[in-house]
Amino acid sequence: MSKRLAIVGDALLDRDVDGTSVRLSPDAGVPVLDEREDRVRPGGAGLAAAIAAAEGSAVTLVTALGGDAAGKELAAALRAAGVRIVDLGLAGRTPQKVRLLDEGRPLLRLDRGGTAAPVIARDRAGLREVLAVASAVLVSDYGRGVAAHPLVLAALAAHRPGRPLVWDPHPRGPAPVPGASLATPNLDEARRLAPAGEGEASPAEELARNLLVAWAAEAVCVTRGADGALLAMPGEPPLPYRCQPAAGDPCGAGDRFAVAAALALAGGATPPEAVTEAVAAASAFVAASGSRNFATPSDGVAPQPRIDTCGVGAAPHSIEPALVLAERVRARGGTVVATGGCFDLLHVGHVQTLEAARALGDCLVVLLNGDRSVRELKGPERPLVGERERAAMLKALACVDEVAIFDEPLPDEALRLLRPDVWAKGGDYAVSE
Repeated sequence: MSKRLAIVGDALLDRDVDGTSVRLSPDAGVPVLDEREDRVRPGGAGLAAAIAAAEGSAVTLVTALGGDAAGKELAAALRAAGVRIVDLGLAGRTPQKVRLLDEGRPLLRLDRGGTAAPVIARDRAGLREVLAVASAVLVSDYGRGVAAHPLVLAALAAHRPGRPLVWDPHPRGPAPVPGASLATPNLDEARRLAPAGEGEASPAEELARNLLVAWAAEAVCVTRGADGALLAMPGEPPLPYRCQPAAGDPCGAGDRFAVAAALALAGGATPPEAVTEAVAAASAFVAASGSRNFATPSDGVAPQPRIDTCGVGAAPHSIEPALVLAERVRARGGTVVATGGCFDLLHVGHVQTLEAARALGDCLVVLLNGDRSVRELKGPERPLVGERERAAMLKALACVDEVAIFDEPLPDEALRLLRPDVWAKGGDYAVSE
């Protein structure tokens, strides 16, 4: 049964304008960007909602949208991602963050929407209904007023008993309601939110402990980027969590962390178990530059497809579930094994090879040639079985722990991200191949 996740917070419209900059403007001496592509995606709490929906959860986002074009574009992107919206209404412009990119490299960011506009809070019944049926609630606060609205705070406080509440705070937002299951500030936010007397030089342990007391929370986890995370709970020493450093785009990593923690708690995990899941998920998300998977052309928002790799939703061909699995196995000191191939018309020889590969370690990831890749390798009449069906059949085998689809002739990029301890191939391949 899918989990019902309610996400409460400020949604933004993120827009990436990518192009090429090879000259300066003669009138101002600034770079000129020749636009090639304009893509939009949900931002802020909206990105958290899209991530959760891609995980296969039933997600409702309680937010506030303006009646402007940006608000309509953002609502369309959210619905296309499979997110139900409870719109409290915004008496002003929908905030936008526009990133100008030169061949993918940041050139400039333009923020639209100005200061936070007042939240109208018109759909109060919708808010109460969503919280009443939620398996867990995630407050994704971006400091623009949704979480701080008195009616929203009162509803969250009333919801809290008996069900998980994860609070991703913002320095301009309210403190978590007392008794929150888990608060997830990053290190910079913790320094700005900790009680008076704890300055920038304060160690993360002290910050986490102080916030735990100040917020009367069940647990506080301070995230520290590539340095992992630190979990504080009453009466116990802080628990450090390490992560595998990732070189991808970190945009959305905090949202991915909070979503993973909320879903884990909704499934009955303890806070330490939820943080373990969240650290692995965030690291994999960064390695795969995951926020880009939620972008669509601005001239028409297409539905966000779902992956058929690990039985949960995600962007098509996403390697993120495999990266999460690999992080979990490595955290236990295990060995990650990977193999690859087309697996068109699965036969007993394939199964024997996969079983032998699985015996070499503690998990087996299959890197599966997608339909386009198979056509390039074997001709226009292949594959005989589509990539989604091939992935589903492989995933049904007991010896296969995860499947990720790639479109290139060789899985070089997938291997760079996954970094398996063992790369297994059948006996018809020489080592040099």
